[in-house]
Amino acid sequence: MQNYKTNCFNSDNLSIKCGDRSINFQKPLVMGILNLTPDSFYDGGSYLTETAILKRSEQILCEGAEIIDLGAFSTRPGATDVVAKEELLRLIPAVTCIRKEFPNAILSIDTFRAEVAKSVVTDFGACIINDISGGTMDANMFSLIGELQVPYIMMHIKGTPQTMQQNPTYNHLLNEIVAFFRSQIKSLNEFGAKDIIIDPGFGFGKTLEHNYELMAKLKELHQLSLPILVGVSRKSMIYKLIGGDPSSSLNGTTALNMIALDKGANILRVHDVKEAVDCVNLYSKINSSLQ
Repeated sequence: MQNYKTNCFNSDNLSIKCGDRSINFQKPLVMGILNLTPDSFYDGGSYLTETAILKRSEQILCEGAEIIDLGAFSTRPGATDVVAKEELLRLIPAVTCIRKEFPNAILSIDTFRAEVAKSVVTDFGACIINDISGGTMDANMFSLIGELQVPYIMMHIKGTPQTMQQNPTYNHLLNEIVAFFRSQIKSLNEFGAKDIIIDPGFGFGKTLEHNYELMAKLKELHQLSLPILVGVSRKSMIYKLIGGDPSSSLNGTTALNMIALDKGANILRVHDVKEAVDCVNLYSKINSSLQ
């Protein structure tokens, strides 16, 4: 089992400023998902009222997640397109009530739109931008991140949410993903952005075989010397292989999360926070026994 402290970046010393708080990577972190959409693939429509949003936020925090990731635009294949105005109409009330009830919570916003990112950060106190397009779907995103100086999660995607699963092909999967990140990171750095987290984008423009090759070779991303976020929670790569559907994919999610930790993942993005925190604690205990 790999010791996560041997990653290319120094996890003991690396911390990221999130508003008035900082997070560090001395041990892997858990990010809890809060979908504000009616059509997300697993829990769409579950958190559309203030009461439900606050109950879910409390659950995420009490179960041990360091970050709440709010999304108001479903990126599952075939999802309904949502304009920026509608995205903000979903996000602003949620961010506002969470900030009021849990003022110390670190809020990440899952959006590829600079307009949305600017509003929720400058006016409503969100701390992190989680961009599923890695800066490819809004030309203004990188300059905005440089201006705001907030942590930015850069995900790899091939195509767009509407086209990404239309026979995605690669000549060399990992080489192309690394090249994508190198190019996008260089562009983002030119705007003065400092805190970047990379997400290889399981399920975003990748076949079942691509997803498992990516997991098997996840350590190759360490050459970029940046924290790695892994999001496989209840995705089709699990139930297409072992059967079932999203609702029956918790065991598969937990198994893949432990493998991701062993290959150096620094953040697990999940629906099921307690189980992911258990993975992190068990993995960390095993690693401490290797010292």
